[in-house]
Amino acid sequence: MARGDTEFSEFAAAGFHRLRRAAYLLTGNAQHAEDAAQAALVKTYAAWRRVRRQDPYAYARKVMVNHLKDQWRRPLREDARDQLPERPSPQDLAGDVTDQRWLLDALARLADRERAVVVLRHFFDLSEKDVAAELGVAVGTVKSLNARALAKLRVTLDSPDFAANGACS
Repeated sequence: MARGDTEFSEFAAAGFHRLRRAAYLLTGNAQHAEDAAQAALVKTYAAWRRVRRQDPYAYARKVMVNHLKDQWRRPLREDARDQLPERPSPQDLAGDVTDQRWLLDALARLADRERAVVVLRHFFDLSEKDVAAELGVAVGTVKSLNARALAKLRVTLDSPDFAANGACS
């Protein structure tokens, strides 16, 4: 195995779960999250010689967000199957944050762009400028989407219907 391949393998092993967790917050779907994280790592590997000395995780995250934006523009068609897929085990949802069903339910109520801004801004702790660059929008758009999304989340979390349906349990 070449030196670059070894470095990439170490990077992929260290970063995959974090990418998958972020993709899960963006999509709310474990399978789509895994696909997005894998797609990001494939594209990162293709550009490894160029990005390995910079910030490869930031590059992979940006690739993943762009991949998901493409999916939002062109939704995947799902084929019906005769058999139900296997249920994922609890370990498939990496991290404490993704174990919180109420957070996922609340995020699912946001528009795709609002959800992307909230996750990038607050989960990854990116600046408004960095979020704008990753999403290809103006900083003002990030500010307004973030404010709108946080207001929606406050209303959602305070809603008696949200708590009554067991989303906050």
